[in-house]
Amino acid sequence: MEILQPPCLLLTGPKHAGKTSAGRALAQVYAGDFIDLDELVATQSGKSPRRLYQEDPGLFRKAEAQALQTSITNRNTGAPLLIIAAGGGLIDNDEARSLLNTPGLVVVYLEVSVETAWKRICRSSAEEGELPPFLRTANPAETHKNLHERRAAAYHRIAHITIQGEDKSPEGICREIGDRLGY
Repeated sequence: MEILQPPCLLLTGPKHAGKTSAGRALAQVYAGDFIDLDELVATQSGKSPRRLYQEDPGLFRKAEAQALQTSITNRNTGAPLLIIAAGGGLIDNDEARSLLNTPGLVVVYLEVSVETAWKRICRSSAEEGELPPFLRTANPAETHKNLHERRAAAYHRIAHITIQGEDKSPEGICREIGDRLGY
């Protein structure tokens, strides 16, 4: 697929795949605008995505879809590129997933192994003092593995570009995306 100057890149993948870090690197290198959907959800709802999800997963998914819609449609900044980092569960959001066919939207899947994602989640959870709400089950590791594998298959189906993010810096991921897009 040859894509020159895409107006919008949507970085997808599992929790802690490096979407936000790579998105910020892309915005800096290509003078683009960067939006982290989780940050936008927090700004628009007044609650952290974690808190919103804990209170009502359906309300969180609606806020996530609205944030994506707002990001895609209100792009009048003049920047040559918009980079959006999505949450890891975006693929499970029917309303948001329906927006992935928007003309000019390039879906980039940052792929990491189930083991790497789990290690990163555990490290982050140790710092925060709790697991993400969707992993608070009788067997969090198994829940994560099942979600990761199911979502990975779905991301592979919808992604225009898949980037292996294992052991790569945000700058390395940025360079690979740029190379794949012909920048």
